[in-house]
Amino acid sequence: MVDAAEPGQDGGPRMGAVADLMQAEVREGAGLHAYDGRVQDLSPAGVRSGLARLGGEPVADPHDEAHLACFEAGLRWWFGEHERHRRDPLVHVAALDLACYGREYAPAADRASARRAHLVAWPDAVDAALESLDAVPAPVAEALLGAVRGLAAAVDAGEGPHAERALAAHARLLAHVEGCARHGPPDAAVGAAALAREMGVWEGIEVDLAELSAHAEAERDRLTALLTQACARIDPRRPAAAVVADLLADRPAAQDVVAEATALTREVLDFTAEHRLAPWTDGECRVGPAPPSRSWAMASMSWAAPEEPDAPSWYHVTPPDPTWRPEAVREWLSVFSRTSLPAVTVHEVAPGHYAHGRALRRAPTPVRRVLHSATFCEGWAHYCEEMVVEAGFGDDDPRYVVGMCLEALVRVTRLACAIGLHAGDLDVAGATRRFEQDACLGHSAAVSEARRGTFDLGYGRYTWGKLLLGGLRERARQRWGTGYTLQRFHAAVLDLGSPPVGLLGTALDRG
Repeated sequence: MVDAAEPGQDGGPRMGAVADLMQAEVREGAGLHAYDGRVQDLSPAGVRSGLARLGGEPVADPHDEAHLACFEAGLRWWFGEHERHRRDPLVHVAALDLACYGREYAPAADRASARRAHLVAWPDAVDAALESLDAVPAPVAEALLGAVRGLAAAVDAGEGPHAERALAAHARLLAHVEGCARHGPPDAAVGAAALAREMGVWEGIEVDLAELSAHAEAERDRLTALLTQACARIDPRRPAAAVVADLLADRPAAQDVVAEATALTREVLDFTAEHRLAPWTDGECRVGPAPPSRSWAMASMSWAAPEEPDAPSWYHVTPPDPTWRPEAVREWLSVFSRTSLPAVTVHEVAPGHYAHGRALRRAPTPVRRVLHSATFCEGWAHYCEEMVVEAGFGDDDPRYVVGMCLEALVRVTRLACAIGLHAGDLDVAGATRRFEQDACLGHSAAVSEARRGTFDLGYGRYTWGKLLLGGLRERARQRWGTGYTLQRFHAAVLDLGSPPVGLLGTALDRG
């Protein structure tokens, strides 16, 4: 087992109670490796017990106190009021996932020992999952079957009896989720009130879905105009849609995606360091395929976490499944076109997630290092995609702006579809059409995005977070006057770690 302090030791018992309810997230994202070899008890009784332990004495820093309180409120909502562990298999997939032991944060023998203990715990954890998962909507189950199946790819029955027992347990879980896909409730919508609560409670902010929807439509129109202008720079004689189609067809073969992403990783790290767009770009960022259990995400970052010894981070890219029909492979690869992949890499690597992860390692308090707002995290990376254009990235190549706009149109369509799927009258088929029409996605990628909206309630967080950061930057310009610089703004924001977006004003007060 990896040698690590008990959960919450640095942040106190109140932090420990929060971490206990977020074991998968804090083990990998924050590096609390005292959770290595453990699987969170997600049975109804286990969840109730964890919720009962929340609360305690306030922490000294008022900002950190508000940050911690947001996470306590979020967990009470997520597991208590909303009971997400009953309707979302991904909660249980994350708890079971073994991919967290693949990074080199500790000696291989220690990680192997922790992985084995984790695998030994699978049968009990699956029993807990089967007890909890009694309200899974069919569209959610269908969307996550690939992720559930992918868990077993990391297990070889030849490892020993413990692996055989784990695979037998996994088979029971898979059969249950397959049954939910066939017989579960047909409607995945949670309703407007639940969606607004889910988006805002973790962030310390009240969400007005009508207002947010209007912002999404305005942002879509702005991005469409930028896309049209950039396409006209490439070929003013042809419609933008035709230019985009040609650009997306210029893509690497599936076996070359990793190599092209690796070259772009070096480029964006060098650009970020040269222009000081993030405080730190040190460390090592490797590039490789995503683990099978995470193949539902086309690209992702697994960073060296702030509470663990430094080690390589991984920029994961997900090539298409070779068993797909050729048309689906081509559509999926368009996401990794030579027009789209640069913006994806800015988002995942620098000044996006990887650079953010390097800053998190220097955050001054346990609350800021360990508890990461998803809206800030994704909003920051998405904000960076357009911010680097302002800094001069891709000045001589309008394809970057086209790719940036295409990525942004996917994100703003996610926001519109999240609201439509859960608070309106949009279904998966309708959301698929929105992604095809508004974000220029091929059918396979559009279906994947639409299905994600059934289980990832907050996947509109990218655009929402980006818009909030853009607004905060304008406030910084006004308040700081001649003292404003982009570098000062970024340093002030990242000093807060990954804060709930309702608390971003602290960056102006203390920056």
